[in-house]
Amino acid sequence: MAFFHPLLLLLLSSLLSFFSYSTAYPIHHHHHPRFSQLNYRDALTKSILFFEGQRSGRLPSNQRLKWRRDSGLSDGSAMHVDLVGGYYDAGDNVKFGFPMAFTTTMLSWSVIEFGGLMMGELANAKEAIRWGTDYLLKATAHPDTIYVQVGDANKDHACWERPEDMDTPRSVFKIDKNNPGSDVAAETAAALAAASLVFRRSDPSYSKLLLETAIRVFAFADKYRGSYSNGLKSYVCPFYCSYSGYQDELLWGAAWLHKATKNPAYLNYIQANGQTLGADETDNTFGWDNKHVGARILLSKSFLIQNVRTLHDYKGHADNYICSLIPGAPFSQAQYTPGGLLYKMSDSNMQYVTSTSFLLLTYAKYLTSSSKVVLCGGTTVTPKKLRAIAKRQVDYLLGKNPIRMSYMVGYGPRYPQRIHHRGASLPSIAVHPAKVQCSAGFTAMKSQSPNPNILVGAVVGGPDAHDRFPDQRPDYEQSEPATYINAPLVGALAYLAHSFGQ
Repeated sequence: MAFFHPLLLLLLSSLLSFFSYSTAYPIHHHHHPRFSQLNYRDALTKSILFFEGQRSGRLPSNQRLKWRRDSGLSDGSAMHVDLVGGYYDAGDNVKFGFPMAFTTTMLSWSVIEFGGLMMGELANAKEAIRWGTDYLLKATAHPDTIYVQVGDANKDHACWERPEDMDTPRSVFKIDKNNPGSDVAAETAAALAAASLVFRRSDPSYSKLLLETAIRVFAFADKYRGSYSNGLKSYVCPFYCSYSGYQDELLWGAAWLHKATKNPAYLNYIQANGQTLGADETDNTFGWDNKHVGARILLSKSFLIQNVRTLHDYKGHADNYICSLIPGAPFSQAQYTPGGLLYKMSDSNMQYVTSTSFLLLTYAKYLTSSSKVVLCGGTTVTPKKLRAIAKRQVDYLLGKNPIRMSYMVGYGPRYPQRIHHRGASLPSIAVHPAKVQCSAGFTAMKSQSPNPNILVGAVVGGPDAHDRFPDQRPDYEQSEPATYINAPLVGALAYLAHSFGQ
């Protein structure tokens, strides 16, 4: 039996993965004269593959990222429930229900709007959604209760361990009638309702189960009102504190149930409660915490496409958001880096780049279908303009930026080598079967060596306000990937791959 030096093995596996990915999708330019040197189809493949690297639980035989192994197989046992599965949200080993639900909603919305353009990747996108919904069904199995977190973040963060080696407490946290969490509950309902649309044709019985659960979970969210951050403050804050409150999730959840059920009760709910739930607030940041903008865009579709007259105002609410993004428009609020990247904040800024790009492309689709435009003061903004802004953002992410850095791991010639991710930064079980102890891993965390495992498709927090990126592992603000950064990007890449004939 031959023994290879680990670095040689790494080089060989990198070459193999490069060839297996770079040859998967030949680019045919002759159909479309518009040329883009970026391979959106390759980026789409990788953006979905990333989710396999975030899997918790028992991995299936068709797992493609082979350096990962089973983990968290007793999750839930602390409360005598089965909470095995789901996703680790980012670079640690905690399962946070709030961002996991939002990730599932956005993966589902990506498939609902652009799944028809995903070609061979549609099946993989649906697998990524099902990995999320299978877990959310477990988390909502008991009436008027949702298990919203597995793992104690403070204790988890005190260690630098592979998920396969975890020995930190797998504490279980829940919301119920006495400790409500309308935000995480309504987001979970949104995820289940959106996913029910994804599986409606391909797996009707699963779709029905998702929708029935969504209806029950939304009723719980609405009846027992309160923010989950109140009762669980020391466990969910500051990690996934619900800073924006729960009103936005109630509106968002109702919007998805309206879309999935066609039951007039949800339309009535939106009409009766829209104002008090903040339908016309001017908060223009869409992400795991605040869903107002997403709800506005989603509800505008019912007016623009299905001609639901009572939702007329949501076209105006959506337009106000769009106008806030247009450089030079009268109501523009958005800030961009000198290199042209939308810049909201220093911590994980790329999540807003991907969510905004998705909303721009989705709204452009609705406007085109209804032959409408956006009016920003005296300026007319066309769907074409929205698509151009979104493309510019995705292109920056993929390497068209001042430092020629792709912020997607494994895509392009130059990408982050030292991402803030426990599993990727420590040797795999195959290479190093012996356990890596809690504090021993920090040697790897602080080292300047590239990560031994390539978390293909992971998109990191991104550059600073001046387009700089140090690529340092301890720098979680810029170097940590997250599921909710990738989820909306999946839809955006599907659209761009199709529009460039890839």
